[in-house]
Amino acid sequence: MFTLYTAATPNGRKASIMLEECGLDYDVHPLALGKREQKQDWYLQINPNGRIPVIVDHGNDDFAVFESGAILIYLAEKTGQFLPPTTSENSKDRSLVIQWLMFQMGGLGPMMGQANVFFRYAEENIPYAVDRYQKETRRLLEVLDTRLADNEYLAGAYSIADIANFAWARTASWSGVESRDLEHLSRWIQAIRVRPAVRRGLDVPPKDQLGKTDDEFVKSAQKMVT
Repeated sequence: MFTLYTAATPNGRKASIMLEECGLDYDVHPLALGKREQKQDWYLQINPNGRIPVIVDHGNDDFAVFESGAILIYLAEKTGQFLPPTTSENSKDRSLVIQWLMFQMGGLGPMMGQANVFFRYAEENIPYAVDRYQKETRRLLEVLDTRLADNEYLAGAYSIADIANFAWARTASWSGVESRDLEHLSRWIQAIRVRPAVRRGLDVPPKDQLGKTDDEFVKSAQKMVT
């Protein structure tokens, strides 16, 4: 049994999708980010970085795991799913999954996050910053598109690399970046989106901050860049 501390963000979706894909039982504890609940003392005892998501594994002495990429790896290794095991025979396959996971953790996520800040939330409009992060987001999406031109998924079979990158790439329009012209990326996003576990994970928590379902949220964002 797990507890998931989360909010309606791409990183939060990564954890909920993975829990659903692995068929694990979990309780959801949504955090009100706007009220800075993630910075309260009780939560900082669980995650010193004061961010979401976090999982607590009650079957392993209430062991807490923070950082979304670390959560994906932890659950994959615990269940033996969506990440090749550590063996000499599988070293290349495992490395490939982790490489594409790190691509999201170190590239796509941070760049899209900055694009979101300057495009949507900054009190001052700074065109240079908006342009910089939107262009870099687009470039990274094009890297994914190129990879997916000759590969059904990013690293062989469907894996935590796909879960991580999907959670961010699907929201490109929220960053003000058009991506629907990227044929291979669009095919991949749709193939993942229709997975039953993914659809369940995308609605954890059930409503986003705008009070819309997840699909409605993405559609409204897409209209803003057309």
